[in-house]
Amino acid sequence: MKPLFTALLLLLVAPLSYGQYTEVINSRRPGFSDSPYSVGTKVYQVEGGLFYKNVSGFQYWNDALQETIDYSSSSFGTDITFRTGQFFERLEFDLDMAIVSENRDYTRPFVGSESAFGFSKLTIGAKYLLYKPEYADKSKEIRSWKARHSFDKKRLIPAVGVYAGFNTNLLTDMHKNPDGVSPRFALFTQNDLSNRLILLMNLIGDKLFTSEAETSYIITLTYSLTEDWSIFGENQGFFRKNVPNDFQFGAGGAYLINPDMQADLSARIIFDERGENSYIIGGGLSWRLDKHQDKMIMPETNNDDSNMTEQKKGFWNTITFGLFAGNKSSNNGQMRNVKSSKAKTRSLEPPVNKKAQKARKKQNKRLVQEQKKKEKAQKKYDKK
Repeated sequence: MKPLFTALLLLLVAPLSYGQYTEVINSRRPGFSDSPYSVGTKVYQVEGGLFYKNVSGFQYWNDALQETIDYSSSSFGTDITFRTGQFFERLEFDLDMAIVSENRDYTRPFVGSESAFGFSKLTIGAKYLLYKPEYADKSKEIRSWKARHSFDKKRLIPAVGVYAGFNTNLLTDMHKNPDGVSPRFALFTQNDLSNRLILLMNLIGDKLFTSEAETSYIITLTYSLTEDWSIFGENQGFFRKNVPNDFQFGAGGAYLINPDMQADLSARIIFDERGENSYIIGGGLSWRLDKHQDKMIMPETNNDDSNMTEQKKGFWNTITFGLFAGNKSSNNGQMRNVKSSKAKTRSLEPPVNKKAQKARKKQNKRLVQEQKKKEKAQKKYDKK
């Protein structure tokens, strides 16, 4: 029972002590992939932008009509994501939605047009970090140039997160799922191949258990050119039951305006199995309201009550304990005082043995006398 209790205790404590907060904003834009990391507790983040999408010759099978539907469309809209970390550092909640104005021109089974304005996506979910690897800090390696610049194989082990949510059906008639509300599950991984190069991989199951169910993958490679500029390349594939599979290739960049705001621009092209293609271009902003506080308390080494100071953690030391002071407690707005007392000290030297000390003195005195006798004998010998 004791090992089981210890394991359960660790599972409960770990989410409280595993920092996800970063000093600069961590946005999913402009790519479509997601990181396993949360934004951090008491961080409220908005990511939004405008996009234009052109689709040519889209085709799918309609179960209700028992016919193939073929259309081309153009749409203009905005996609907005609200993200916040609550309760635990590893846990994040998000609301993902898109509002579009879309026009469709049908060629089969009838010729006509249709337009709609409203929600094309409205999904609510939560993400949880399961595992975060630790990498060696090679900046402190001074003995070997090779060791300092060699690749850390631990970087091949990714951070892992899971996601669960549901797609609401509060959408326009054009975008409604005929089977109603549907679940969405995902597995997110991230490899920090270097301090500048990051690889993201997502495996997603969307609209499951409905006629529009689909699975997809996303692979994103991001590279930081400078502290403010970064670029990315992305590949995404969709696998559906009633719709031909398609594959997207996107690229773009982002600029860090300040620690809490980022601007981005991207473009992507979509190829499907029939050779038809579509494209999307867009740009946007990400902004956060940062109310994050790390709670760590370090008592001073004197007898006075020590005041706790408020400190935020950096990106590369989010889980390094003992480096920073704690923040204010929530006890009526009062600063929590931690009392410290001096510990009694004692000598680490062994107790003195007086008899042994006297014996050593006599022995030293005898050795000195013998040395003097030898020196006198040597002098007499030299005179002869």
